Amino acid sequence: GAGSRFLMYEEEDVALAVLNDAIDMGITYIDTAQSYGNGKSEERVGKVMRTRRKEVFLTTKLTARKGDEALRALEVSLKRLQVDQLDLVHIHALEGDEDLAAIESPDGVLKALYKARDEGMTRFIGITCHAAPATLKTALERHDFNCTQMALNAARARIDDDGFKAVKMPEGGFEEVALPVANKKGLGVIAMKVFGQEQLLDYASPEQLLRYSLSLPVAAAVAGMPKREHIQQNVEIARTFKPLSKQERAEISNLIPRERRVALARFFANHADV
Repeated sequence: GAGSRFLMYEEEDVALAVLNDAIDMGITYIDTAQSYGNGKSEERVGKVMRTRRKEVFLTTKLTARKGDEALRALEVSLKRLQVDQLDLVHIHALEGDEDLAAIESPDGVLKALYKARDEGMTRFIGITCHAAPATLKTALERHDFNCTQMALNAARARIDDDGFKAVKMPEGGFEEVALPVANKKGLGVIAMKVFGQEQLLDYASPEQLLRYSLSLPVAAAVAGMPKREHIQQNVEIARTFKPLSKQERAEISNLIPRERRVALARFFANHADV
């Protein structure tokens, strides 16, 4: 993950060295977005892509909802990343039904990305979502996406609103509502927010949390790693990974108290992924 945690490397030469180290260790999926650091993340990744493009699956995300704005933004992303083609472009951070209506409108970003895919600017297109599983379910059922990225972690934070009236949540969470649709349609699924922006680390270990998410029917898990040792630890977890049983996943999930789940749900409902 090349978002806020990657941008914690303040010195660019250190950030580039860390990204090169990650690729050397076997990480082949790189996730960035135009909004990360207002383009800073894409620029950093691009400096590594000059020599290592063929070694990775490269993904970026667009926040624009108008089609013409999205295509202009995609051109900027290609230049920053110093590539002619992306592997995957996501519509970034689906927020709810009103947002989906804008995305799928006749002059919206979705039709623009269909065009970008047809013209070879990207091989695949997708959509990400932090806090609206029912709307993501609708989007995946309705449209021709190749991939999707959703918040899938052991907190399963989109629980029913029961006594916490400030938190408005739909029935069920991503794991119950949107993930089955993605699997049924054969989409590539990327788990994100595995550590809940570090908010789950007081209750479960990084290994438990990463293994939980990887044990779901997903293709990959994106993890922000602001220290070199985190990369080394997570690579080792991935190398020795064996799927957890449903019971083992439940045991990890049960480590996280209800109050933390609700707090995390509230956080993601107002989370700006920049």
